[in-house]
Amino acid sequence: MFAVRRTRVFGNLSWSRWSSDAVKATTDPASPLADENKRQQLLNELAEPLDQKRRPAIDPKETSVMLFPGQGTQYVGMAKDLLRFPGARQIFELANHVLKYDLLKICLEGPREKLNRTEHAQLAVMVSSLAALEQLREERPQAIENCVAAAGFSLGEITALVYAGAMPFDKAVKLVQVRALAMQAACDRAAGGMALTLYGPDTNLGDACAKAQQWCLDRGVESPYCGIANYMYPHCKVVAGNVEALEFLEKNAKVLKIRRMKRLSVSGAFHTPLMQSAVEPFTKALKSLRLEDPIIRVYSNVDGKPYRNAKNILSQLPKQIVRPVKWEQILHEMYERKQGAEFPRTFECGPGKGLLQVLEKVNAKAAQSCLNVSA
Repeated sequence: MFAVRRTRVFGNLSWSRWSSDAVKATTDPASPLADENKRQQLLNELAEPLDQKRRPAIDPKETSVMLFPGQGTQYVGMAKDLLRFPGARQIFELANHVLKYDLLKICLEGPREKLNRTEHAQLAVMVSSLAALEQLREERPQAIENCVAAAGFSLGEITALVYAGAMPFDKAVKLVQVRALAMQAACDRAAGGMALTLYGPDTNLGDACAKAQQWCLDRGVESPYCGIANYMYPHCKVVAGNVEALEFLEKNAKVLKIRRMKRLSVSGAFHTPLMQSAVEPFTKALKSLRLEDPIIRVYSNVDGKPYRNAKNILSQLPKQIVRPVKWEQILHEMYERKQGAEFPRTFECGPGKGLLQVLEKVNAKAAQSCLNVSA
């Protein structure tokens, strides 16, 4: 949808047709495209295969990379500053049309408890991140046209795939809705959480997690889990598991040589086996989509490598729900350069500045040319 045809990202049309026709048509009764059949015809047209040969040669230092955040970055009032861009408003209008409720209102007004629920938070972050690209398109069109790679943290990986033309926007919204509802259901079955964890070189974090899991088991917690859910940067990971396991780590942090733990604003232990029940409905929904090969490199959270093709997306993306996010590995892979080689300009598109801060820890030189386009 957003980059489904190369002209949406690399050609002269950029996103103009999407912004002025496709989205507006969903809310303008006078438009012939307001009719459901006409709207579907346009969506089908936008999903046509891509022509890889149109991409011009670009000086490496003039290229760009897009990073998209995940759940936990949402906040009440998000997307407010984006509403001055017509394209951003139109993106929310189509999302509202697909979802049959007012997602933008939840973003702007909350309440916080409602926004933080997985079923709303994931959609809010994805749609806001794509809306942020409208600001980038207005202010720095060359960044869109010269983009060579994208990556997204957790949920943000789906945002990156939409941007790269691998799946249409309207279908991706429904896919994220299925993902969020399935993960929320898994959260409701077992109280879990996640915590950003800082530790030193003398810390055995794996052993600490094993002790927390055993502590839960000894106290009758059914099928407990505690382990690494996100690889962030050296000596920093996100640990996830049953609430009781996180409490054990927090209470025994000094003995376990854990320097600091900070709970994340999520409602469950994502990227752990506690989310297993969400895999089947997500996989079923993913198989119903028409996936395309990404037109730019998009990196998988599961192994840190670029997706090879649409088939690879189909096999890898469901695994992400129960496996750790290898974000540190992605950044190493994405920014690997020969000595003296120029780095691309990086844009973090979406709420928060967390990914920029992580990049500074992993590759300070690459981070020097990183900008935030906040939602």
